[in-house]
Amino acid sequence: MSVLPDPGASRAVLVGTSRYEHLEQLPAVSNNLRAFADLLCGPLSLQLPARHVTVVEDPVAARTVVGAVRQAAAEATDTLVVYFAGHGLVDQDQLSLALPHTEFGRVETGLPYDWLRQVLLLDSQAERHVVILDCCYSGLALGRMGAGSPLADQAAVEGSFLLAAAAETRTALAPVGQTYTAFTGALLDTLRRGIPGGPALLDLAAVYRHVRLMLEARGHPVPQARDRNSGAQVALGRNHADLPAAPAPAAPGVDAGGRPWPDPRGIPTVTGFFTALADVRVVSGLTQQAVSERSAGRISAGAVSRLLNRSTLPATWSTTAAYLLACGVPRDQITQWQAVWQQLRARAASAQASGPAASEGGEPEKKRAWPGRFSVFRRERGY
Repeated sequence: MSVLPDPGASRAVLVGTSRYEHLEQLPAVSNNLRAFADLLCGPLSLQLPARHVTVVEDPVAARTVVGAVRQAAAEATDTLVVYFAGHGLVDQDQLSLALPHTEFGRVETGLPYDWLRQVLLLDSQAERHVVILDCCYSGLALGRMGAGSPLADQAAVEGSFLLAAAAETRTALAPVGQTYTAFTGALLDTLRRGIPGGPALLDLAAVYRHVRLMLEARGHPVPQARDRNSGAQVALGRNHADLPAAPAPAAPGVDAGGRPWPDPRGIPTVTGFFTALADVRVVSGLTQQAVSERSAGRISAGAVSRLLNRSTLPATWSTTAAYLLACGVPRDQITQWQAVWQQLRARAASAQASGPAASEGGEPEKKRAWPGRFSVFRRERGY
């Protein structure tokens, strides 16, 4: 069963090198990072809080990247997304990610992928990992990822889904004049537009198949994918191309259309609760004003907006219940939502009573393995 990660318990680290001293420049990589970060934080994808997305562009040293991934791995308990775009090098079947100072033939100047893999295997608290590699084996058309390439196998992490671009040349990796690299451009297009006739949730299995077909049709090399422990069921967003066009049925609380309502069960954080709550209105096809009208005056359009933009749980259940009912959520599912609301409130009350600072999900805050917090679009340059 496909699942959307809880944004409050998930993290993303986006790494890219666009400026090189010894390899050919890849200016599109900088655009990749900006666009992918915006997408992950926006309504078309995971809706991660901005503070949960770390962008490391043109890192000055390998330890900068490893430190960012280690911190995110210590904080994430649901899903951790790690993305790299840039040149790739291979030495004795080992993948190395090229940094600004990397030189071809001197693999010690790059970042061995295995270093990141070890962080995910040994240090991560996340249940699931998504690893996206938009790189070829080497820069400047120096290699080819053939059908028998072991790249995806050597890069895979247990409990994860690996999506690797199979670019054969620099042109295929970053077509001249294009805003994004070929692979990331196809990925962004899929998440933004959705998949017509596809599943309600854009899980990685569906995304991979669609991106592969897009790249094949354009004559670009096709990506590889590896799934470990049902990692392919992790969704990167809701399929907006397949949302019902008509609004919810006339009778509140009756789901005559069989809509793919967000499942509240298992939501561990307050952020995840409100993200899923906002998704309810998206799936319903209703505007905030229409939700108000269908509630028979129980909740105003302004109250709907305030409810969906809260950062703390409401003290009473009535407004949330009225909202869900007006959107058309079946009554048995509304009962599930109420149970999650009660659990989160009880957890928050317990955390306050215990005294020490607690994390968003109510558990004690883990000691961070990296002393500083990386912010969105923080630039780590070697120039």
